[in-house]
Amino acid sequence: MPDVSSIVPHIEALIFASDKPLSTAELTDLVNNALGFLEDRVALEQTEAALQAIKEKYASEFYSFEVVQSGGGWQFLTKKEFHKTIAQLNGDKFLKRLSPASLETLAIIAYKQPVTKGEIESIRGVSSDYAVQKLLEKELIVIAGRNEKLPGHPLVYATSRNFMDYFGINSSDDLPTIKEVLAEQLVEPTAIKDALPEQEA
Repeated sequence: MPDVSSIVPHIEALIFASDKPLSTAELTDLVNNALGFLEDRVALEQTEAALQAIKEKYASEFYSFEVVQSGGGWQFLTKKEFHKTIAQLNGDKFLKRLSPASLETLAIIAYKQPVTKGEIESIRGVSSDYAVQKLLEKELIVIAGRNEKLPGHPLVYATSRNFMDYFGINSSDDLPTIKEVLAEQLVEPTAIKDALPEQEA
């Protein structure tokens, strides 16, 4: 079996050069293809060990970026403490190009997926044709099939790999709960300790 340290630079190069997140399995196949291992192939466990070593390397304060699992695969991302710095270059242009209707529609799809357009419209209370089309054009959502249980078998929508990549998540399970989102705004009910029942006249 190849030594883990010998595959580390190849994995780093692949993650750095790729325009999309690469899964552990994809990295394993690419390294094997690149190095031409036939009998002595790199195992998935070796790739995982190499990734752990790479993660630890870039966790150092010396680096302003890190290797993280995001968008369904591994990629180099700038560390959070530098987000404000690089925001000067591109800001929040991407989200600013989304209308409130599109953002609302995207949130519904993210939390309810897979979901039909009819279900989206029943939640929003208005037609969502334009918003869904815009989200498809920006590749933030995808058509995930059809709902065979509903009349007419309507299309169902789900968030895309681009959506996960942009928001730095790997699956819908990583989305914050409503309680987490509103944590700072939640008001706990006041406990009434000494209240006496009303006396009947």
